[in-house]
Amino acid sequence: MPASSSSRSARAQLAAFAARGAGGALARRFGPLPGAGLRPAAVLMLFGVLDRLPSDHEAQARAVSRDLDVLLLARAATLRSHPGQIAFPGGRVDPGDDGAVAAAVREAEEETGVDAAGVEVLGELERVSLAFSGHVVTPVLAWWRHPSPVGVVDEAESADVFRMPVADLLDPANRGVTVIRRGGREFRGPGFLVPHGRDGRLVWGFTGMLLDGLFDALGWTEDWDRSRELPL
Repeated sequence: MPASSSSRSARAQLAAFAARGAGGALARRFGPLPGAGLRPAAVLMLFGVLDRLPSDHEAQARAVSRDLDVLLLARAATLRSHPGQIAFPGGRVDPGDDGAVAAAVREAEEETGVDAAGVEVLGELERVSLAFSGHVVTPVLAWWRHPSPVGVVDEAESADVFRMPVADLLDPANRGVTVIRRGGREFRGPGFLVPHGRDGRLVWGFTGMLLDGLFDALGWTEDWDRSRELPL
């Protein structure tokens, strides 16, 4: 499929962002890194051109075409960590991995079946802390140069693998905040509730914060109602 001018622009903007290493745009949302004690992990933020079912929403950012998408998965409901949540492919950096990039690509292959030969790694972003699960995570930004079929590889790990149009995530009608109230404290974070089936797909938590930070930094974010609470 020939690349459109908008997809070339999206790739160029993502590559420029990766070259800057995010420039603090993500770290500010997650706070300072602890001195030690966290295990290294990596996630693959893989963008590309959707093969079917483009978004109905016309994004304000010219680089975001209706068919620009990002690869996501739904974690199995039986997992101890973040069960059922939507996430980027990824996991811990193993001793045999040659750094965060290798770990992110390996995990994506294992979780989604993506053909790594078609993935163009644009670069590593700044590490961010996921202290409550004991990890420091390196997001790896990539472009899906030659898309390949993807799907659930291990049902014990993932319940679904899918490509989500970026324009659907940017649509103000699908934006809101998630709120966790615990011990007299309130934790608020960005969320995306994209229509799908009966309940929709809710992207929140770590994945929602990464996407929100990326969209803000790229200038893709559209005005949305920050008082709207999304049910968890």
